[in-house]
Amino acid sequence: MTDLEKLRVLLPHWIAHNHEHIAEIDRWAKLCENSENIQVKEALKKAISAAEQVTEKLQYALDLAGGPIENPETPGHHHGHDHTYHEHGKN
Repeated sequence: MTDLEKLRVLLPHWIAHNHEHIAEIDRWAKLCENSENIQVKEALKKAISAAEQVTEKLQYALDLAGGPIENPETPGHHHGHDHTYHEHGKN
């Protein structure tokens, strides 16, 4: 598989992964609706906007590369982490 073919497999994954992160960030932003967390909510909304721009650029790269490759030969692909909330550094 060429590097370009690998990208045509990876880019759709990255795009989908980014969408998942956007949805999770949005869920947390909605939890910050009360007035004492308004700055956190606004910061998360800005992060969502930036992530959406990344998705657009990844999609553009995928389009330039020739679009996704259907049924890639990557059985058992796993990217090394899950998409659930992680508690880092909590005592």
